[in-house]
Amino acid sequence: MSAIPRHDAEHFNRFSRQHLPEYLGITVIDVAQGLLRAQLAVQPHHLAPNGFLHAAAVVALADTAAGYACIAHLPDSATSFTTIELKASFVSTVRDGRIDCEARAVHLGRTTHLWEARVTNPLNGRLLATFQCTQLLLGKR
Repeated sequence: MSAIPRHDAEHFNRFSRQHLPEYLGITVIDVAQGLLRAQLAVQPHHLAPNGFLHAAAVVALADTAAGYACIAHLPDSATSFTTIELKASFVSTVRDGRIDCEARAVHLGRTTHLWEARVTNPLNGRLLATFQCTQLLLGKR
């Protein structure tokens, strides 16, 4: 696993400006070795027409956390990445409040990363979703 992350939470919150994570209200709160934590304050626009949290909002939070974690842990031989596979499994939902996400490194290789994320309700610790993604690292040309 890569030693020290290249960027901190403030870097990623600035990086989000005028992009989807900012528009959705995703905030990075911590970056550490093999780890990134982010959160989302649930607003009415995050809900599906049935009144429950839209799956896409959960996936956006988890994918942002894993993607930013990947960037923070890129090896010197890589400049960026692209997601080549992702999977989400949902077990609960919320209608308001906040949701938290913790992305953890499973594999930090020279050409691929594998990240797992858990999205939870911080009020009761209940698991909302699990997420896994594989990223292909893009090298310098």
